[in-house]
Amino acid sequence: MPKLIRLYIVNVAIGFGIAAAFVAGLVWLDVAGLQRLILNSPMGWVAALMMVMFNGVVFAGVQFAIAVMRMAGPEDTPPRGRRQPLVPVRVEVPVSRRQHAHRR
Repeated sequence: MPKLIRLYIVNVAIGFGIAAAFVAGLVWLDVAGLQRLILNSPMGWVAALMMVMFNGVVFAGVQFAIAVMRMAGPEDTPPRGRRQPLVPVRVEVPVSRRQHAHRR
């Protein structure tokens, strides 16, 4: 299996695991009455599954983005130390008198 595909699958699995833990925490702490809604309803499992799936998509995307950004090597980062000061550059813009008078 190519390394990129393996990286993606592993990070998506981690993201969905975090989402499942997040939803479990929401239900356990009864945030906004979710515990009563999910556990007392006959279709509460659908709501829990939907929350895991939707949060899983978000957390998996963030997890994969973090993994990709951490792949940057030291040569990809800007050098440390003093930055060169910015020097303003004068730019000449020709304007005819007719255009200038029309704007007033």
